[in-house]
This record gives sequence, structure tokens and C-alpha cells, in this order.
Amino acid sequence: MGRTNPTYREMIRAMEDRWEDYRRALRHEDQVAFDRLFEHAHGYADAGGMQTHQPIEIAVLVSIALAHQQRIDDLEERLDALEDDLNTDE
Repeated sequence: MGRTNPTYREMIRAMEDRWEDYRRALRHEDQVAFDRLFEHAHGYADAGGMQTHQPIEIAVLVSIALAHQQRIDDLEERLDALEDDLNTDE
């Protein structure tokens, strides 16, 4: 029977395993942030799975950057709305 290629989600888990010693050396609050980075990668697993010809690290880093960009965009929108509210009250 032939071998099958690992899924993108399996490759993310394997990457997390490779980084476990690094994670363990981090302070607790940094471990929590580190785990959230991989949550972003898992959140974009469907899109990442389409990039199987690329090294897994590239797709993971792009997923993390995309999640961070969306968070920045959300925070900027909220800040703009707060500034508008403050300017309207004057």
C-alpha cells in the first residue's frame, strides 16, 4: 500500500512539535501568545492546504500575518469610530 501525504493540519501539528522545546523555554505569558500564533495558522488551514507546494513555514507565517493584519484593521476601525464620537461631542 502506498504512503499518503500528510494533511496541512498534520504538518502544522508536526511544526508545533518541532518548536515545543522553544515554547517550553518561554515565560508563561509568552507561551500563551506563542500558542495563539499557531491558532491563527490552524484558523487558515483551508487556505494553507492550497499551498502544499510551499514549505509549511511560509503558509503558517502568512496565516499569522493575515490574522494580525485583520486585528490591526479592526482596531483601527474601532479607534476611528471612537475619534469620530469624541469629535462629534465637541
